[in-house]
Amino acid sequence: MRSLLTLGAIFILITGCAFAQSSDQSWKENSSQQSTSGNLNPLRSRESHTEANGRTLDKQTVERLGPDGRYVPYLDVEKESVKVDATTVRTVEKSYVRGPDGDRTLQQVTQEETRNLPGNEQKITRSVSNSDANGDLQVVRREVSDSKPLGSNVRETKTTVLGPDLNGGLSPVSQIQNRETKTGEHSTQFKKSTLLPDGNGGWKVAEIREGATQGDGKTQTRDEKILRPDGNGNLSVVERTVTKEAETAPGEKRDTVEKYAKDIPGTSADEGLRLSERTTTVQRTGGDGSQTVQQTQQANPANPGDGMRITGKTIDIVRPGASGSTQHKTTTLSLDSKGSLSPVWVDTSKKDGKPPVQVDTKTPPKQ
Repeated sequence: MRSLLTLGAIFILITGCAFAQSSDQSWKENSSQQSTSGNLNPLRSRESHTEANGRTLDKQTVERLGPDGRYVPYLDVEKESVKVDATTVRTVEKSYVRGPDGDRTLQQVTQEETRNLPGNEQKITRSVSNSDANGDLQVVRREVSDSKPLGSNVRETKTTVLGPDLNGGLSPVSQIQNRETKTGEHSTQFKKSTLLPDGNGGWKVAEIREGATQGDGKTQTRDEKILRPDGNGNLSVVERTVTKEAETAPGEKRDTVEKYAKDIPGTSADEGLRLSERTTTVQRTGGDGSQTVQQTQQANPANPGDGMRITGKTIDIVRPGASGSTQHKTTTLSLDSKGSLSPVWVDTSKKDGKPPVQVDTKTPPKQ
């Protein structure tokens, strides 16, 4: 688990781990983030993870540089997952903001319950609550999802999203229908439909994402099209994304994502789909660690006829340290005023590699 803080936005990713029945595991990670653009305050974070008896707790504290040159608490996130029984997991994530005096104010709570049912069916209920002006929690979003197989090669997931209505309750605001069909050992077809209320008590299609994946075990291609209603209400393709993944050499992987769109600045939508962005990611792994380089190319909106130009690059390096620890450095580069790539963000972190502590939590038998 690590935090990604880029260009003023904080993206917090906390992933749960497998539940233990009679052991206690823990680790800590210290990381620091430093902006080199001169426009953002440096940030750093600390994370910890503990796991025992079906309970997992992840904590993250984000700090920013204060006016006196010292780091002060800025944001806290706590995520707890509890295995209620053999089929149910309940997760609660709380986000707190820190005031000038360091006091914590609860900002948001996300609660999720996952149930695995017979027949490989899974039901998920998720709710998001925000604090109002009085500090009371108000539910602002709720999702109810049901996923189940329809035969041996087809799986369907239906999700209903509810939001606040004028009566102070929650009403459906969208429906998402997702169906995936396995057509071969390494190939699938998928279709995801998003529906919105039509104002007459029914539903209308707002977007469809459909396509297929194909591969041979070493390479894989995913072709996805996005359809939306036009001015006459007819569905038409407005975007297309082609993703190619391949092992190009031992210890090397190359991924390419090409996005095509109609609405490109400087061009006419009547010209059809045109390449608007290409992202290439190359990952190399060896005995001295790993390096991942991601490069983004985009069409020049001032002169689309110039073709694609490099607009950003991210270099991610992981190196092993002492006692199993790892050192992580991410450098983000973007176009400056002269049209050259310059560093705008550097993220460094170190993760403690000490092995998990195993503690026998069983009650010893009475003598």
